[in-house]
Order: sequence, then structure tokens, then C-alpha cells
Amino acid sequence: MFQETPIYSRLVEERGDVPQAVRGEAERIQRDLGRLIALSPHPPLGGQHYRPQATH
Repeated sequence: MFQETPIYSRLVEERGDVPQAVRGEAERIQRDLGRLIALSPHPPLGGQHYRPQATH
């Protein structure tokens, strides 16, 4: 992606590899959501509109 520089190496040593941590979390969330969607008993609500019930 880009060439690693000495300042980047120092930042990783001091703060950790933040971009890698974010990628890891994003992948974990994507896997979790994929499992939830696969387990969902209801079809997606696409195209269905919210219709509030009339109150009398």
C-alpha cells in the first residue's frame, strides 16, 4: 500500500498498529453480522414501508 517509513515504525512501536487493529475489528464485525443475517428468521424489510397504526 505504501512504503513504511522510520516515523511510521516508531508510531507503531509507541501506539500499536492502529490501521491493522481497525481492519481486524472490521473483519470481526463483518463475520458477526454475516452470522446474524444468516440466522435471521425473517426476510429483509426491503421495500416495506412503515405504516403507523391509527390511534383513536
